[in-house]
Parts: sequence; C-alpha cells; structure tokens
Amino acid sequence: MLNAMNTKPLRFFRRGEIVTLPAVDPSRTLLEVLREDLHCTGTKEGCGEGDCGACTVILGEADGDRVKYSAVNSCIRLAHSVDGMALWTVEDLTQADGSLHPAQQAMVDCHGSQCGFCTPGFVMSLFGLYQTTQGEAISREQAQAALSGNLCRCTGYRPILDAVQAMQALPRVQVFETELLLNLELLAQISRGLQADSAYMSPRSLADLLALRARHPDAQLVAGCTDVGLWVTKQHQQFAKVLDLTQVAELRRVDDYPHHIAIGAAVTLTKAFAALVADRPHLTEFAHRFAGLPVRNSGTLGGNVANGSPIGDSMPLLIALGASVVLMRQSGRKLAHRELALEDLYTGYRTNVMAKDEVLAWIKVPKATPAERSRVYKISKRFEDDISAVCLAVNLQIANGRVQKASIGAGGVAATPARARKTEAALTGKPWNQTTIDHAMSVLRQEFAPISDMRASGAYRSAVLGNLLKRFWLEAQGTVLTDLRQLAPTGKNEVTT
Repeated sequence: MLNAMNTKPLRFFRRGEIVTLPAVDPSRTLLEVLREDLHCTGTKEGCGEGDCGACTVILGEADGDRVKYSAVNSCIRLAHSVDGMALWTVEDLTQADGSLHPAQQAMVDCHGSQCGFCTPGFVMSLFGLYQTTQGEAISREQAQAALSGNLCRCTGYRPILDAVQAMQALPRVQVFETELLLNLELLAQISRGLQADSAYMSPRSLADLLALRARHPDAQLVAGCTDVGLWVTKQHQQFAKVLDLTQVAELRRVDDYPHHIAIGAAVTLTKAFAALVADRPHLTEFAHRFAGLPVRNSGTLGGNVANGSPIGDSMPLLIALGASVVLMRQSGRKLAHRELALEDLYTGYRTNVMAKDEVLAWIKVPKATPAERSRVYKISKRFEDDISAVCLAVNLQIANGRVQKASIGAGGVAATPARARKTEAALTGKPWNQTTIDHAMSVLRQEFAPISDMRASGAYRSAVLGNLLKRFWLEAQGTVLTDLRQLAPTGKNEVTT
C-alpha cells in the first residue's frame, strides 16, 4: 500500500522521452515497476537476489560530457533510485525498422540462446559493454568480466562469449548522447525543485543528507540497495521512508592524499575497487571475485561496510589495510564528525556504534608502503558471483628478516567482520620463517569459533583459515600454485600452463 507520506514522482528517460510515474511506493523494486506498471516482461525475475542476471538492465548517467553506462540488477534495485537517469531494457534495443541491435544479432548468429529465460539479461550485459567499448575490439577476458553477473543453465558459455566478440564486427548502432545529456540535465533541474521530505528522499549535497537524517532518523538508509533490496525481495520488508545517499555529490568522490585515499560512501564498488587496485595491483582478482559486475555497479563500498555482514568481503580486506571510517551528523548548525578504526564500528551481528542521526561518510585507506606484503583470499563454491564461506586478508610489514607489524582481517568466522589480534601478536616481532608461520597457523585456527551453515562447517572454516595463512607464506617464498583458470587446452589429451 502506498505510503501516506508524500511520494514524489519517479522520472527517468527511456525510448526518447521522459517517463513519469506519479505514485510509486518507496519499497518497490525497479523490476516490479518494469513488469507490473510498464509491462516490460522481457526483463525476467529469476533469483530475486542479484545472483542470476536475468533481470539486468542498463542505466545511463551524465559523466562530464559523456554518458556512463552501467549494467545493474533490477530485482534488488529500488525503483526510485533510478530517478533522473536513462534506462534501457531489452525491449528498447530493436531498431525502428525492426532490425536487431548488434548485441541481439550476435546472440542469434552465434547460437547463444537456448531456453531463452536468461537471454534478455545476457543481451543487456552485452549492450552495456557495447556502449562502453565504443567499437573497440573485445578480448575474451573482457567478455568474461562483463558477463560475470549472468548465469546460463542451458548452452554453456562458449557461444555467448563468441557473441560478445562478434557483435563488434556488425554495423554500428549509435546512442545519440548529445540529446540524451540534454534530457538528463532537464531531469536534474526538475528533481532540484521537488520537496525534500518525501517518502523517498535522495539529497544531492552532504549538508542536505545530514539535515534529512536528523529530521528522519527512522528512515531506512540505502547506498546502492544490494543488501536492502534483499530485505524487500526475500524478507518482504516495507519501508515507510527511505533516505538514499547515492546522489550526494561529496560522497561520490575518491580523493587521493599523500598517505591515504578517502572513498566516499556513495562510491560504487566498481569505482572503489578501481582505486584500491591502482594502489595495490594484486587486488585485481579479488575485486573481480567480490561480486558480479551488475552488483559492483550498483552497490557501494559505504553500504557494504555500514551493513556489517559477517560475510561481507570488503571488511576483512579493509581491516587488514588499516582502514578507518568517518561518521558524520548534524550538530545544531554545524556538521560534526568522528573517526574510528573500521573494526571498532561493529558491536554485534549487523549492529554498530552509529547513532540514529549519524551517517557513514568516508572510508579512509592507508596507501601501500615498500615494506608491505599483503594478500586477500576468498573461498567460495563458485569462483565469481558468490558469497564467501571464508575470507582472509593478511598485511605484514617485514624488515630485516622480522615481522615488524601484522594486521589480519577475517570474514565468515564470527558475528562481525573481525580482526585476528591473537594471530597478529603471534607474528609481530618474530622471525619471518616457517616456525613462526606454523605457530601462527595454530593460533589462527583457534582464535575464532565459526558456525556451521549452508556454506561450510565450522571445522572447515577453522582449517581453511590456517591453510590460507600457509598459502600466504608459500607465495611469499615464490611458490607458484596451480591455478586451473590458467590451464589452456593444446590438444586432445594434454594441457599446458
């Protein structure tokens, strides 16, 4: 039932015109609006949790003088969060003369569809990559990365990957971005004139965000919706008021300082991990494995940290890197802030120290130093687009053959993302050798008492913790571990690395 509080109209640009929906409940998902209100049934509901990609759509936002295209899961995206954006569904790709878009035609030519249920989502991921690459050649690795959020249970992926690469050879189809940017600016002007205190609030400045938080401390705060969306689709929660911080200009930035980077709470996971990888290139694989691309395009680092799930993958890494969080609130006519270590944010399962009128504004991450040796490991049943059973991040400062400093973050082993302080103590000041590692492995396996659940048993998790520390040691000694993803077939009965 529609919230009694004023609900501002939802407006977005689609098919060359501004679409206006006057009364959309703040808890409704974009997928519900597309299928039930606009009858766009090409966008499918598969899992309802951002896991299969059948509901993938493309969002467009102004990014300077260009348009940024992002594939997102519409099943866990709140509808009002796309206000002021451009939207494409699979129905929008066919040309005026009835011809297929290259993303569609390539799927036909390469036999990339079988039952067809997942196909619209794959096509939209192809379309997003098509717009982003602007005719450049696409490697197999790029194709796999673009489809990391899409699952197919019929064809296997080889013909779909073929289609990704084949679409670039077809005649180009252009999006008229100049016209699109003008319409996006028009939508932005309309939005600025709307009442701020509505059922779904989406402020554009930090001052407005904190003022609204002070007035509406009971509003559900969202920053990407990839967790909150699950509360709607799986737990059937409804929210009387929603406060969305993803359009706050100050919080959409990554600021580079001499000794740290500051990542705003509204920065997407895609952009946040790009900043972390720029400083620590070895995090590239972990960034890819964190989640499928549509989840990373929609979710934010601030949302992941504030939500505090014990199996959230960013927190163990950030704890190991020595990250801190900046909390802000309105205090009278001034803005007040406080900073604390990330691990000190949490008090229990999905609970934290934030006051009702406080907002997590920034995550500050120290930059890598020459003495640093850091790695992060994710153990999950699928390589990508899956939740961890165990996540371990290790960061050691080693000099003169001794461990000068140790910082270790662990996920999936306690009620909160945790710091392995006993294991850190077992390493700090000790010689960097096998004896030290063997002892630290034993300490790490006993430091936590993980539960058994659908992902892994507690005993498995404890054993894996120690094994991952051993892996860190072996890699530090130059051991090259077998990686099945690097094996390539060379003949009928042989493989090579």
